[in-house]
Amino acid sequence: MKFSRLGNSGLMVSRIAYGNWLTHGSQIDEETAVACVRAALDVGITTFDTADVYAGTRAEEVLGRALKGHRRESVELSTKVCLPTGSGPNDSGLSRKHILESVHGSLRRLGTDYVDLYHAHRFDRGTPLAETLKTFDDLIRQGKVLYIGISEWTAQEIREALLLADELGLDRFVVNQPQYSMLWRVIEEEVVPLCEREGLSQIVWSPVAQGVLSGKYLPGRPPPAASRAADENGANWVGAFMGEDVLERVQRLVPLAREAGLTMAQLAVAWTLQNPNVAAAIVGASRPEQVRSNAEAAGITLDAGLLERIDEALGPVVERDPKKTDSAW
Repeated sequence: MKFSRLGNSGLMVSRIAYGNWLTHGSQIDEETAVACVRAALDVGITTFDTADVYAGTRAEEVLGRALKGHRRESVELSTKVCLPTGSGPNDSGLSRKHILESVHGSLRRLGTDYVDLYHAHRFDRGTPLAETLKTFDDLIRQGKVLYIGISEWTAQEIREALLLADELGLDRFVVNQPQYSMLWRVIEEEVVPLCEREGLSQIVWSPVAQGVLSGKYLPGRPPPAASRAADENGANWVGAFMGEDVLERVQRLVPLAREAGLTMAQLAVAWTLQNPNVAAAIVGASRPEQVRSNAEAAGITLDAGLLERIDEALGPVVERDPKKTDSAW
């Protein structure tokens, strides 16, 4: 496994992170989930990502049990707050009340005294930004959170938060967690340049575009029965990439991956890691062998010629779908 320093911080993270969105507590049973986590540890993955909202808080519970007995200091735990975890008026957002209640719930479910990374899962336009930043800073002072970040914020929202943190003398964000893949390159125009200037790294999610870049979805054919696109919850996220034209372009990558001696998924994950601002790519898995295979992408370098051929094969990337990426939740 390879490791990267996170932004301007001193924290090192594994280039491949293991994430349990849509899997733990939902799509796979706990025995399989534990096997996947053990496989991740076996291949040297130390960074584990989850969120309070995943599987209605069950994902954090499963991850906590899967890591039980493993040396806490040897892993980096990442979770998030903002999206609804209940039906009450204060069960979502980035208010002081919800953040404090959410972090205590996350710590309890994960079976730990602190989390290494704590992300604001979306931007909350209903809460003063200063309230959110001061609460995050308090958690750092209390030792319950070591580093803070954001997920799916726009460049303007990130910029505003950094300026306010400097003005108030508060801890700054060191990491952003955006969607990023060959098919979804929204962050390249504004977010990455801003983060490079301000000392934030990216830990990206969905590097295989919800499995589409694995090549398993073929144009003109129904999705495989056990695939994410065939699952009611997963299909809502895969849909943006399931157009016939997109699937046809993805199939053009098959010979490129073969020539490079890689699986399609390895090619997709390795592609995200070629961006110097990307510290880690989050991979999910429904089987331990997927973890082991994807972890091999950590040490792969794609030459400039191959990167150019990938761009030529894919053509224009998928357009942004505001319903999926708008920072307003």
